[in-house]
Amino acid sequence: MGEFDFPLWLRATHFLNLLFLTFLARSGIEILASFPRFYRDDHCVPGSELLKLTRRKVSPSDYTTALEEELEAPGWLALPGGAQLGAGRHWHLFVLLFWILTGLTYVVLLFVTDEWQRLVPTSWSIVPTAISNALSYLHGQLPPALSDRPYNALQQITYFAVVFLLAPFQIATGAAMSSAVMARFPWYPSAFGGRQRARFLHFLGLLAFAAFVAAHTAMVVVHGLALEWSKIVIGEDANRNLALVVGVSGLVVVVILNILATIVTGRSPRFAQHSLGVVADRLQALLSYGLSSHQRYRTSEISPYMWLNGYPPPDPAYRRLAEGAFADWRLAVNGLVEHELSLGIEDLKAIGQRSQITKHNCIQGWSSVAEWTGVDLAAFVDYCRPLAGARYAVFYAFDDKGETDPRHGTGRFYEVVDLRLARMPQNMLAWGMNGKPLTIEHGAPLRLRLENQLGFKMVKWIRAVEFVDEYAHVGLGQGGWREDHQYYSRVVGI
Repeated sequence: MGEFDFPLWLRATHFLNLLFLTFLARSGIEILASFPRFYRDDHCVPGSELLKLTRRKVSPSDYTTALEEELEAPGWLALPGGAQLGAGRHWHLFVLLFWILTGLTYVVLLFVTDEWQRLVPTSWSIVPTAISNALSYLHGQLPPALSDRPYNALQQITYFAVVFLLAPFQIATGAAMSSAVMARFPWYPSAFGGRQRARFLHFLGLLAFAAFVAAHTAMVVVHGLALEWSKIVIGEDANRNLALVVGVSGLVVVVILNILATIVTGRSPRFAQHSLGVVADRLQALLSYGLSSHQRYRTSEISPYMWLNGYPPPDPAYRRLAEGAFADWRLAVNGLVEHELSLGIEDLKAIGQRSQITKHNCIQGWSSVAEWTGVDLAAFVDYCRPLAGARYAVFYAFDDKGETDPRHGTGRFYEVVDLRLARMPQNMLAWGMNGKPLTIEHGAPLRLRLENQLGFKMVKWIRAVEFVDEYAHVGLGQGGWREDHQYYSRVVGI
């Protein structure tokens, strides 16, 4: 190998990085399309956007749901395209793990070999040289490579910044949007100005990666496509024709894999949900079940506005209960318990009640802070005395989605919650919000709060709880209504 040839491990990680970045970018666009608004703070009050990528106008006085914000992204741009947030998240988390592993492998090999000396600047003198290189490009001239590097000073600084600044920045801002991370370490998203600003910064990071790829590709062409491809594809400037064939073939593979992922996910979303979930779901369970909520917001931090998701149940029985201020409402508790129960609000209060101010994080991207009053979920579970074989609690709602959300499916809304998760701190069954009884719009008479999970898990308009040893017989057997019909993950701590 020549002095400036690239080793095999570097060329392999270069290709894998390109492959994984295309998947991450496209699935990220799918996620963004579900709520294409960026807010300046975590209250997400309509009209306070930093940026919005939708023409739809919403004011705080409108009765609208966040689900109406969802856009159908084209399949050539987003993965998998359409309004498929669940599938987009599966792909994003699945590929993220392998992208991070690829990056760690690259960095480790970088420093156990001498390759780091060609990437990491060791003197501040490179800065004025890089500025001079930039001016040369602006004047249509190609600056010379450094005497001991295969590229010029501007390129070296750019590559270093992408590897050691931009990539970690994307990981850090992504973690700042995780409900489990936010719940356990409320200070962490604050370091970025809050979840919403972290979300905006993450979007800017996507644009930065796109700009880098475009500029990097342009530089390869300008400096000599055949020569540059020869070095990065086959490792040496020996057989440029072979490099061209191999390089083009590699790009074709990237395109084909993206096309196949889009087609397979679109045609067999359940297959994608299960196969990708083997990694994505376990990753989320590993992280979120180990991060309990420690939120302590002040009354002054309560949001003046909270987006709605879902329309109140049109069920006649529910409406009759609502007309009577839910005085006759009873929560049915059955399944694997010592004795079946029928509990009213006063019965729940007798178990114990408390209040907490926490942040609600929707899977679509919006957030808000509210005070919730209710019974500790762990205390409720203990009161119900589940049998030894019980592993899950199934929360059933009055909401018939065939009437309130017929686009996606039928059947009453429900969610399955692991009892391990149910017993975690700050999880509760809430009947009050901001010092008042729950409104119908926000889930009266009772709603679930799982403070280290994303919002769709927090069932509103609860009518029954069933303790079970498995959930294959419930709904379509995927662990929740959105998991059944929209292919969401059952565990959503990220």
